[in-house]
Amino acid sequence: MKTKSVHDFLFNKIARQATYKSLDAGMLRSKATAQNIANVSTEGYARQEVSFEKELRQALKLKSKGMVTNDNHIEISKIARMKKVQPYNYQPYDPSNASGVNNVDIDIENAKMAENQILYNYGTRFASMKKLQSSIVGRVQ
Repeated sequence: MKTKSVHDFLFNKIARQATYKSLDAGMLRSKATAQNIANVSTEGYARQEVSFEKELRQALKLKSKGMVTNDNHIEISKIARMKKVQPYNYQPYDPSNASGVNNVDIDIENAKMAENQILYNYGTRFASMKKLQSSIVGRVQ
């Protein structure tokens, strides 16, 4: 049985696809958080959140193998499932009125913005590592 190296794990197609999808989710989450902060004093505004991680986990843990041998076949690989995972905005159920005007708590939103920025910066560095590795080896990805 062949053991996978750390290199194989970090630079496989599934990890890269998950990283790119995470960057998309980070952008959407940044927009939602910025919108929440901008509407902190708007009466009746309902804060927005982004859902992504749960769907990503579900797509990654499903065990199915398949090979497309004909163009009319439906691909069932992890890569195919990853392509279908999309982040989306939603309004969480939150009856609180943190600011007295709506359910946006400026301190929580600022913390979420900082956390999201750290994750996004890490994701961009990770995504660019593969390109850097390809340029060193001399292969185009």
